[in-house]
Amino acid sequence: MVNLIWAGMIIIGIGFAAISGNPEAINKAVFAGAETGVTVSFGLISILIFWMGVMKVAEDAGILDKLSGLLSPFARWLFPTVPKEHPAFGYILSNMSANLLGLGNAATPMGIKAMQELQKLNPDPKTATPGMCTLLALNTASLTLIPTTMIAIRMNYKSANPAEIVGSTLMATFIATLGAIMIDKWYQYRERRRG
Repeated sequence: MVNLIWAGMIIIGIGFAAISGNPEAINKAVFAGAETGVTVSFGLISILIFWMGVMKVAEDAGILDKLSGLLSPFARWLFPTVPKEHPAFGYILSNMSANLLGLGNAATPMGIKAMQELQKLNPDPKTATPGMCTLLALNTASLTLIPTTMIAIRMNYKSANPAEIVGSTLMATFIATLGAIMIDKWYQYRERRRG
């Protein structure tokens, strides 16, 4: 569906440029967008490689296991229907840890694996379980201690102080995560009362 939306927007843009007699604007926009995309990608790759290396060192040093251990009681409360020894729980903890460190790109594969494992526990494959909804809400809100990707983008664009957004990002993601948890728990409570 998203592909159709993008294709429609491109076709409408090209059609509008042709009708208005300004097709060279499309060429300029395409080449400027491509140049910006490559520039931003190279800047992000360097930062992402650095933080992925830090993440690997943290994993080898056992820091991620300790962080997962700290998050485990909280995750048990958030995901009461997921058995403690089930592989989904490990992927959920890894996803939460990566998101806390601002490594959304590293968190995504963990989130996908967690969803696949949660699907194995699902009695009705066509309907999302409460655990799946909770994971989606948490992953979307994503409490972030260090917004590495945003810092990298700000560095690319020569920000005077690229890390100045840490405080506001922490506050915004804390509020978003708290809101997501409250709404998720409210829906779960409502469903339990119905059932």
